[in-house]
Amino acid sequence: MTVAPAEVRPGLAELIKRLRQCTGRSAEPHATAQAVASVLTELRPTPLLLTEAEREGSAAGYTRTTLHAESAFSITALVWRPGQLTEIHDHLVWCTFLVLQGTETENIFDIDGDRLVRTAQRQRPAGSVSGVAPPDDIHQVRNAGDTVAITLHVYGADLSKGTSVRRNYQLRGAPTYNS
Repeated sequence: MTVAPAEVRPGLAELIKRLRQCTGRSAEPHATAQAVASVLTELRPTPLLLTEAEREGSAAGYTRTTLHAESAFSITALVWRPGQLTEIHDHLVWCTFLVLQGTETENIFDIDGDRLVRTAQRQRPAGSVSGVAPPDDIHQVRNAGDTVAITLHVYGADLSKGTSVRRNYQLRGAPTYNS
């Protein structure tokens, strides 16, 4: 698939410029994720970063559209039809995301001995921004709503030929919930 250049995606060129400024400041992953969150909060990109066809998603599973990738970061849009979800996973690099449309449900997990434990669940409506960095980033994301959800993710690496997922996890038996 050919990715449209930044000039034809409204607001993408300015977003790239601002991300270059904040990703060069600190090598500390949590600080960088928070700086990127500030940029996303200020600029408030819209679903119009994606074409109409890209905003539809796919019945086969959530879709990813890489909007930009360079050595310091990648910008990816994910489109989630109702009920679509990720595996439980963690990441190799920091990640900051903005919910552009719909609501995202995120289950947060931790490891307790040899068991995976759900510690929280967060509902993130459109406009929500969050940033995380390893090792505290085990989660599962789902569109539990009845409309298409779109999220914009900025990852701290060039993901043009790969993924930021470090590993996937499996729950053994019924999940254990804290809090």
